[in-house]
Amino acid sequence: MKVAISYPPLKSEKGVPLLGQNRQFQWFNSPTYIYPMVPAYAATYLKSKGYDVEWNDAIAEEWTYEKYIEHYKEAKFDVVMLESKTPVIKMHWQIIKELKELCPETVIVLVGDHATAFPKESMENCPVDFLLTGGNYDFLLADLCDNLRDNNGKVDASKFPKGVWYRENGEIKNTGLFELNQDLNLLPMIDRDLTKWELYSEKNGNYSKLPGTYTMAARDCWHHKCTFCSWTTLYPKYLIRRPELLLDEIGILIEKYHVKEIMDDSGAFPVGEWLRTFCKGMIERGYNKKVILDCNMRFCELTFDDYKLMKEAGFRFVLFGMESANQETLDRIVKAEKIEEMVESCRLAKKAGLSPHITLMFGYPWEDEKMVQNTVNLGKKILIKGWAHTLQATVLIPYPGTPLHKECQENGWLLTENYEDYDQRMPVMKTPMGSEKIKEAVQSVYKVSFNPEFLARRIFGIRSWDDVKFLFRAAGKVMGHLMDFGGSE
Repeated sequence: MKVAISYPPLKSEKGVPLLGQNRQFQWFNSPTYIYPMVPAYAATYLKSKGYDVEWNDAIAEEWTYEKYIEHYKEAKFDVVMLESKTPVIKMHWQIIKELKELCPETVIVLVGDHATAFPKESMENCPVDFLLTGGNYDFLLADLCDNLRDNNGKVDASKFPKGVWYRENGEIKNTGLFELNQDLNLLPMIDRDLTKWELYSEKNGNYSKLPGTYTMAARDCWHHKCTFCSWTTLYPKYLIRRPELLLDEIGILIEKYHVKEIMDDSGAFPVGEWLRTFCKGMIERGYNKKVILDCNMRFCELTFDDYKLMKEAGFRFVLFGMESANQETLDRIVKAEKIEEMVESCRLAKKAGLSPHITLMFGYPWEDEKMVQNTVNLGKKILIKGWAHTLQATVLIPYPGTPLHKECQENGWLLTENYEDYDQRMPVMKTPMGSEKIKEAVQSVYKVSFNPEFLARRIFGIRSWDDVKFLFRAAGKVMGHLMDFGGSE
């Protein structure tokens, strides 16, 4: 049986879609490709079970749509899995219609946070054969393929796990709410050659050294309560791999693939004894001298000693979601963190030698101009003072399926419910300031990159030629972001 993990090209004047393995969809003027971990696990797991698997990321390979269609017709796949998100779900519905017309016998499977939030919608709007809900669709896809193989291309719905939507005699059915009861430790280590890891090894602004790659120690965030996060629909429960498995994987990435930097894409990297065991393992194995580590983390959970241990273990870039400088906002979106403690946690991470990266969001329906300016000022201050190394500012999007989206519907805050508008190019919620002011706030934060004190700090922080190259790449990303949020829609 021939199976494809596929990302068809998506045409848009807005730029390149940041789709795979991304919690907040954007079109980027400057192409950025994130290694999609869960789809990579899906491909590897299927291969380990004897399937003929093709990794077909036509976005990262920069194919034209015409080339993709020709390849699709020639390949004659038995099963094709597509991942989608809200801003491009309608594009995928049209693509699925075209693919089914070209090859009616090919089984098409849809996954992703939007499909999980509104599975019946996609089943009704396109001829997709199966829709897998929840974030562990690597396991569910393998179950589905086993079912098809064992029944000569047909399916026995009685053997489906929970979380599967399908058609039976023209009727849409499902097996109930998905369960995150799979053991991540049973998955084989990702086959980097099968999944063409090089496609994602350079065009990524997080890396200070190249080539870089991704790992995923856990799915997804141990807090998993932020009302704006689309991945809470996929992972209402935190799942984790043993630290020894991640250490073994890093060893292979160093020795076989000569990777210089690794970004772990867990929504929040594991903490507590797990983190300490992992860091000590990095030091004992000597990996901390051979590779740089990056991760996502929440504020206020780690001590200064924890940060120092991470630095000794090889960590560099640590991404924190600050989101707002207003405590009212943090409480409403259930961040469960205090402003003062977040700032102090950021300072401690920097003091320990790490390079904190903070994210800010603008466009909350309850924030007036003064509140927005609070966030702009804090973001600038943190960068200028050197408490954080880099910063990302975005427009807040209430993704369908999230508590924030439901709150918007209940309060009449939505400016539009057109899915294609939910791409962070423009606010989709009513705000006291208006849309253009919100976009100006986003741009003003990025412009701190031209502040003399900030520039001097970055220049005097150069220690190697890799640092110089990283600064040039970062400058390109900043200009790209200014273009992403520039002009009127």
